[in-house]
Parts: sequence; structure tokens; C-alpha cells
Amino acid sequence: MNLPKRFVLLFFPVALSVFLFSCHDHTRNEVKDQGKAVPATAGEHVGTDLKSILEYAAGNGDKLVDSTTLLYRKLVNSVYDSNGYTAIWSSKRSWKPVADSLFAFIDSCKYYGLFPSDYHFAPLAFIHRVVREDTLARKNEALWTRADLMLTDALFMLVKHLKQGRLDYDSVTLRKDSVLSDSVYTQTLAKVLGTREVAGALQELEPKHFKYDSLKTYLKEWLRTVHFRPLTWLEYPYKDTAAFNNSLVMRLRESGYVDSAMEASDTAKLAQAIRNYQTNNKIKVTGRANSETVTMMNNSDWEKFKRIAITMDRFKLLPDSLPRTYVWVNLPSFNMQVIDSDTVVLESKVIVGAPKTRTPQLTSEISNFVTYPQWTVPMSIIMKEMLPAIKNNVDYIRKQNLMVVDSRDSVRDPLTINWKRLNKNNFPYQLKQRQGDDNSLGVMKFNFRNKYDVYLHDTNGRWMFDNKFRALSHGCVRVQQWRKLSDFLVRNDTLKYHPDTLKAWIKRQEKHTVWGFAKVPIYLRYFTVDAKKGHIVFYDDIYGEDKLLRNRYFANKPII
Repeated sequence: MNLPKRFVLLFFPVALSVFLFSCHDHTRNEVKDQGKAVPATAGEHVGTDLKSILEYAAGNGDKLVDSTTLLYRKLVNSVYDSNGYTAIWSSKRSWKPVADSLFAFIDSCKYYGLFPSDYHFAPLAFIHRVVREDTLARKNEALWTRADLMLTDALFMLVKHLKQGRLDYDSVTLRKDSVLSDSVYTQTLAKVLGTREVAGALQELEPKHFKYDSLKTYLKEWLRTVHFRPLTWLEYPYKDTAAFNNSLVMRLRESGYVDSAMEASDTAKLAQAIRNYQTNNKIKVTGRANSETVTMMNNSDWEKFKRIAITMDRFKLLPDSLPRTYVWVNLPSFNMQVIDSDTVVLESKVIVGAPKTRTPQLTSEISNFVTYPQWTVPMSIIMKEMLPAIKNNVDYIRKQNLMVVDSRDSVRDPLTINWKRLNKNNFPYQLKQRQGDDNSLGVMKFNFRNKYDVYLHDTNGRWMFDNKFRALSHGCVRVQQWRKLSDFLVRNDTLKYHPDTLKAWIKRQEKHTVWGFAKVPIYLRYFTVDAKKGHIVFYDDIYGEDKLLRNRYFANKPII
């Protein structure tokens, strides 16, 4: 029988109507489209349908129906072309066990930080149910064909997301495989079909990092305890006050703080509702939707899951394996760890760059460290902070233990300089802070090559390590356990750098550069979610990096 070129509509009155009324609004269009017939009727050969549907999709923007797109249509077509357009996942109007396993994996893919909606879950769930419950539907080869194509496409998407994630590669990405070869997809498909182990084949693609493994382990328990529900996202800071207030009222209504009759124009009631919300959530009561309040409102379980998804994808930007020994600085947690053979052998609080002077993410190697270092003040700090203070009172230089050095490396008397004439276009000096206990770098500085001129160091403001929020520096990373870090770096060279020698230098306040030890890789990274002591831990998004990625990739993910 020749197949018509255009699709016609077949109806499944009972099954389709029941399903539509039971679905969320965001899946209705997609589900309705599954009732559109492909050019086949009951009893015709499925293989013919596969080829025809793929040909149709090729000329229709890769779409099977209006709301279902095959993201890997070309690769899917090549797979079916190679097997004579034979169904992969079904036989004799029944899903094979491996198809059931793949569908179950998609249904539970949140355990991997993934969203079921990315893998045709709604239309597959409809077909999975309707062919079981409705005899007429079970005879419709169009549904079996569509399901076969969507399952293959979904598997390929899972391969991509588990291997590389969904985030674009950036300047600190250490992976070289920016594009996965077709063989990675087809070999995984062959392994799934050969072993009938969907989870095992896909898990081989995941990052091999102990932190990722811990996060995934604790994620299962976290998912058992949370409640996902759709809540209005508040964009902050905002430009349109009226639009923001309308969204704010909607968000407060969703949480039961205002009733359906409440209008955003009623500012008195709105302020009282905000105060009630702030009181109940134990944050500063102001009656205004400030940054702290909006952050709390946006911190729903579903939004937390998006942050988990972002974090798990950040692991996929790392290489397949990290060195045996390395230093890991996680900026949002204000924490540094020294890792040796997947074991944390040293941990320290750190102080990182303030939101306006961020610590950059980077990869390098610690090559040396300096006892009692001298600090050459970066020009940016001179212009923003020091020069205005000096112009106001030249004695600032003495109070800060600074010296002025000219282009010939000669120390100048600050009282002989006309500071009011100096600016960013005319500043022929360097400001250096003399070594000593009151030096901003403290007792020790750890150097590693990078284009940002940042480093790890001690500090003369050690009391700041007691602060919970420690995004306070100009960009460098201040380390509380600097002495232990230095001992670790020279642990294998105690003949040259005996611990007593380092202690003596520090006691005598002597400047020495320690080098020659094996360079230790260092990673400065941004992970706002961690697994600790059996629980998922969330850190503040101090630089707003998660918010940017959330809005770019996961803003409208439906709850399934």
C-alpha cells in the first residue's frame, strides 16, 4: 500500500480524553499531538512507517509532530537505515523489556540530575499507558513507530547529557571532546541492546570523581524528602516595578500569604504580607522585597534541584580523571581542600573575592611559596581605594606600611610628590607594602601561574575567618591553614626544607622563596552544591553564576 504524504488525524476517544484531563497544562499540546496519525493503519508493516516518518521529519524541521522534535534525527535515521528500518524497542505490539528499562530510566533520571521532560517523557508515558489500556490504540502502528523513534532519540540525548552535560564549554573547561563522535552514541546503543542493561551502559559515561559520586548518592535521599510544586520565579534586581509586584503577589498567593482578591496596587497589604513572610522565615523584617527576601522565595525545592543539576554538569566540564594529588578551592563554600588519592588530607577555611572583585575560576600549579612576602599593590586597588585616600591624607601611606617606588626602583618620599596631579593615566609609581605581620599578605604567599595575578596567601586580618560570609577580598584567596599547606607541599623534601627550618624563618621574620618541590595542581572552581556527612549542602550563589545558568538552560523546565 502506498503511504500518503500528509498525516491524518486518528482519535482515541476514551484513552486520549482521560489522559488529557489528567495532564498538566504544559504537556497537553505535546500529548494531543500523539493522537495525530502517521501514514499507517493497523496491520501494516512498522518498518515502512519508520522510514516514512523519518523522511517526513527531515522535511519538517526534524519534528515528528508539532511538539515533538528529534534532536538527533540524522543519527537516528542512520541507525534505522543500517537495520533496514526495523523497530528496535518493540515487537509484536509489545515493548521489549529493554524498552521498559529505558523508559524507567527516563522516569527516574532526576537521580542523575536530569529532567525527564528532556527525553520525550510525556509522549512516551502517554503511549506506554494507552497501548496497555486501549485495544484500538494497541493496534495503531503509528504509536509504536513514534515510540521507537523517541526512545532512540532519548537514549542519544541521555548519552550527551551524562557524558558532557548541558552547559556550554567555557574558558576553564578542561575537556577536549567538544563534540561527541557518532560512535559514542551508537556504541552505547549497541551495549544497551546487547547487555539489556540500560543503567549500567549509561553510568559508564558519567564523571569518575568521588565528589560527583557522593553528590549522586545523597541526591536519592534528598529527592525522597522534597516536594516539587510550581512557584513563580522572581527576577531580581528588576526594571519594571509593576511587573515585579504582580509576580510578587502571585508568589505570595502561592504560599498562602495573600488571597485571590489581593491586588498589587494595595501597597499596605503587600507590605504586611512581606513582613509576615519575613517573620515566618526568620529573616530581617523590612516589609520590602529586598535581595534576601527574593532569594528566600526563589529557593524552592524545584529551584534547588536545578542548582544540583548545574553542579553535576560542572563536574562534566572537568577531565575524565583528576591528578592523584591536587588543591581544590571551592569559592561559594569558602573552603580549600588538599586531595590525595580521593581522600581529603587537609581542609581550610578561605576568604575569596567580593562580588565586585571576584576570584576567577582557573587551573594552574603551585610552583613555590614565599615566607614574609612583600606586597606590590595592583593598580586597580591603587586607583579605586588608595589614591583617593592618599589625596585626602598622605599619612595614609605610613599607616598602611606602604612605600612608594619609582620606575628606577628607588624609594620616594611621599611628601615630595604632588598626589593631586596623579590619576590612572599618570601614575609613574608602584606602591609596595613592607613585609611583616601587618602586611596584607600575612606570613606566606603561594604562587601559581595565571593571567589574573591572583594567589593564595595568609592575611593580617585573621579574625575574618570567623565570618560565615567570606567573599571579602580583592580577588586573591586568603588561607587560614597556610602553615599546614606549606608543610604538605614540602612533605617529600624534608632534607632541603625541614619543618624546623621553615619555623625558624618565620620566627625570625625572614623572606625566603621555597621551590623545587613537585608542583601541585590547583583548581579554583564554583560549585554551590556539595555532599557532606550524608546530606546535600547548598551554598550561597555569591557571584550569581548559578542564576545565569539557571535562566539560560533550566528556567522553564516542567515538574514531572
